[in-house]
Amino acid sequence: MPPSATPGIRVLVVDDHPDVRDMLAAFLTLRGFIVDSAADGSQAVELVRTVHPDIVLMDLSLPGVNGWEATRILKNDAKTRAVRIIAVTAHALDREVAAARAAGCVGVLSKPFDLDALADALPNVLTHGAAALQVPGLARQRPAGRTLPFQPRAPEPPAE
Repeated sequence: MPPSATPGIRVLVVDDHPDVRDMLAAFLTLRGFIVDSAADGSQAVELVRTVHPDIVLMDLSLPGVNGWEATRILKNDAKTRAVRIIAVTAHALDREVAAARAAGCVGVLSKPFDLDALADALPNVLTHGAAALQVPGLARQRPAGRTLPFQPRAPEPPAE
């Protein structure tokens, strides 16, 4: 999807790992999104209240106020309830997925995920919610495209 297909969509990237946060923010910016970033749940809550993003990519394992608690805070506040929060985790076990959804997340992304698939899906999250995340590269499976750099891909099997 070209950058012109994302006019005005504001995304807040929340991750306590600076390399991941900065890389994801830079990638989404290149794809035409307006991007803000936060390093923890408290900062995320404050930024949602001040910059009003359309979508939040919320790491669940954050120091201090974790992603689940930050999501609950935002969903219990009438002024921030409408923001679409997508949980991002390396631990997408069934119980974590259920807990994220119970907290108010529209969907859950399992690291690693395909960056291009994410950028393509984000505009659809605004109209289709979690269904927009059920595409190759984002649905709980190994992605085929570019992924976050700290998650190495399995080597390709040798050609026979």
